Amino acid sequence: MVSTETPICKIGWKAPDFSLGGVDGEIHSLESVRGENGTVVMFICNHCPYVKAILDRLVRDMKELQAIGVGVIAIMSNDPSDYPEDTFLNMKIVSEKNGFTFPYTIDPTQQTAQDYGAVCTPDFFGFDKDLGLKYRGRLDSSNKKPGPKDARRELFEAMSEVAKSGQGPAYQTPSIGCSIKWIGENS
Repeated sequence: MVSTETPICKIGWKAPDFSLGGVDGEIHSLESVRGENGTVVMFICNHCPYVKAILDRLVRDMKELQAIGVGVIAIMSNDPSDYPEDTFLNMKIVSEKNGFTFPYTIDPTQQTAQDYGAVCTPDFFGFDKDLGLKYRGRLDSSNKKPGPKDARRELFEAMSEVAKSGQGPAYQTPSIGCSIKWIGENS
């Protein structure tokens, strides 16, 4: 497992479209998940300890963001060849077990991850209502272990502000996680 930190992004760049199959049997596009007040596009997987450490908080925060008109989608872009925990069947199990209220999709060609410049799991992209990037940071201070129960909800706070004002925070702490497992790359 290689830990990777997300790079600083150019705020304002437009979200690329995609068409990905979800564990719900539906095809999801950027337009189909777009929220009236913003959209979170996140890259996660099943095997990563960084993702496992935040799952309960992630589900809580995404549910609350959806309630204020922020659309949400989770994308799994890893090559599951060396990581059987990341197979589509296991994605269904993780989604059901954790009560995902958002689409959990697979990016089998990894093109969507490349289009977004995703580098790790978790990797969060927060867009305003016009699909301009306003946030590229972490969920909270958790790493391989959950942060304190009273940890600042950085992604939630940022996207709540984006939903209200269209602006994200000036300072954003990069997310950290396992590197994306690229097809043909030895892990």
